[in-house]
Amino acid sequence: MSIFDINTPRAAFREVPYMGVIFVVAEAMKRGFVNGHPDWSNLGQGQPEVGPMEGAPDRISAVELSPGDHAYGPLEGILELRERVAAHYNRLYRRGRQSQYGPENVGLAMGGRLALTRAMAALGSVNIGYQLPDYTAYEDLFNLHLERIHTVPLRAREADGFLIDPERFEQVAIDQGLSAHLFSNPCNPTGAVLSGERLAGLVAVARSLRLTLLCDEFYSHFIYTPDHRPGAGPVSAAEFVEDVNQDPVVLFDGLTKSYRYPGWRVGWAVGPAAMIESMARTASAIDGGPSIPVQRAALLALSPGRADQETEALRNGFCRKRNLMLESLARLKIRCEHPPLGTFYCWASLADLEPPFNDAMSFFWRALEHKVMTVPGQFFDINPGRYRKAKSPYGQWMRFSFGPPLSNMQMGLERLERMLSG
Repeated sequence: MSIFDINTPRAAFREVPYMGVIFVVAEAMKRGFVNGHPDWSNLGQGQPEVGPMEGAPDRISAVELSPGDHAYGPLEGILELRERVAAHYNRLYRRGRQSQYGPENVGLAMGGRLALTRAMAALGSVNIGYQLPDYTAYEDLFNLHLERIHTVPLRAREADGFLIDPERFEQVAIDQGLSAHLFSNPCNPTGAVLSGERLAGLVAVARSLRLTLLCDEFYSHFIYTPDHRPGAGPVSAAEFVEDVNQDPVVLFDGLTKSYRYPGWRVGWAVGPAAMIESMARTASAIDGGPSIPVQRAALLALSPGRADQETEALRNGFCRKRNLMLESLARLKIRCEHPPLGTFYCWASLADLEPPFNDAMSFFWRALEHKVMTVPGQFFDINPGRYRKAKSPYGQWMRFSFGPPLSNMQMGLERLERMLSG
């Protein structure tokens, strides 16, 4: 019996729908896809390529353990890695600042979604804002706590480059009585990046209103310039925090994306010590703390020289793939008026295509026939509790990933070209 069979008996279990990329993968698996299959192109891929990359250090393949590493570890992670993460943030974003992150400001978890799950569990009865479109998993994170939290969407407009400026955010926060706001930056799926004065303004609003910013920064090192070049470095709200223990800003990141170790499931939260402690307490019931062996490996991944070499190579390599994908999509009349300045996704409109390809779900099903995976835009129209009944405005939008290796990405784009040419 297939685990994807809708008639599978669940007894006391509720039916849990697949969301976003998980739905895409499940449908592809029905048609023969497995990870690494040479005849499939995963342009819906949510992870970066994980093999050797030009200019990057060798992949880490071994780790040494001590006898004590076989025991349970601290809920918030081992001290050595928390110190390494804190030093990493201070080095990248807080040089010369009086207020510095310490190990008490860092909580480690087995992946970003788990770190965010701890944060959702630690929230009080509050109004929490979120932007649209944004990462599909947020919907399920919210759904688990709707008896306690009230969610308020802020729709980013195409005319604004899918960015919500600080002035608009502040007005909504005041009008809706927001106590918290969750968003990805750089944004999955749009590739939009809040940086500089805009990001500083958002942090200033949070500081002024005592509104907790939950900043998902997992794509922080995937940064590109408007003239299609690799960015000079990462982007983080950490740069604009005044007091690390007073400003209500919690940052989420890890080794999953920017260091290309998604299978390690190493994520972290960085923020005020009191908030990090609250999240560690929720971990006692949710997960019991992170794995010590992968934390030992993470110490090497975050050594300064290696980390900088990896992320610089990443920006160079992914910028090349980004530019090639943008050229291909334009040739296919798939419109990307706001090229991504972050992430490894192109958020593009199908409106200029002929039917049925101008509909994202139709495009998705047809592309599967050509063994190409894509992610329809409506999956990013987060709708906790399914209270909004109107048709999604993203029915003609698609997220295309340049996360796969170059040859696999090119294969997928060539197949889409054949599909669209009839």
